[in-house]
Amino acid sequence: MQRTKGIDVSHHQGVIDFRKVKASGIGFVMLRAGYGWEKWPKQTDRMFYRNYKNAVAAGLPCGAYHYSYAKTISDAQKEADFFLNIIKGCRLEYPAAFDLEDPTQAGLGRTALTGIADAFCRKMEQAGYYVCLYTNPDWMKNRLDMKYLSRYDLWIARYGREPAAGTAGMWQYTNAGKVDGVKTWVDMDIAYRNYPQLMRKVGLNGFSKG
Repeated sequence: MQRTKGIDVSHHQGVIDFRKVKASGIGFVMLRAGYGWEKWPKQTDRMFYRNYKNAVAAGLPCGAYHYSYAKTISDAQKEADFFLNIIKGCRLEYPAAFDLEDPTQAGLGRTALTGIADAFCRKMEQAGYYVCLYTNPDWMKNRLDMKYLSRYDLWIARYGREPAAGTAGMWQYTNAGKVDGVKTWVDMDIAYRNYPQLMRKVGLNGFSKG
């Protein structure tokens, strides 16, 4: 099984030296693009474009994620539109991910949360993106209908125990990693799929089919 080590970052990590990050053995980076939608474009992550430019210049493949506050399907669709607007023009060798975990959403119920996840992911697929859902075992068991969402790749946050083989495309295994080039603690990930090859082969995430 392929195992590529990566990190995921936002403006909370400050200015990152991606050349040092790559030299430390990191093979990809997931960048927060934005969050919510109500005050867009102000809710674009203020480091996204700088992080994307510098990571690409350092030779690091990138994906992007959107942190959700959606309470309805309409909210989710608006968040997808916002995300698409931010990443327009970027070529993402790793997935475009939907980060659904905010405590304000936890009480919405399984049906509502499943609908929110599906609405966002479906809109991203329709726009030509390889999408994945960022989630955790608690939400998978208690808040989402994973059978209904089984068409989507998963990025699972599970600290201390690796997901069962074949259940996830990516695994976030800690939120307290230390990596050269990053001044703060950082989330650490493992990718189990050759996403760059996939994006180019099928022509997704800004790449032409080849």
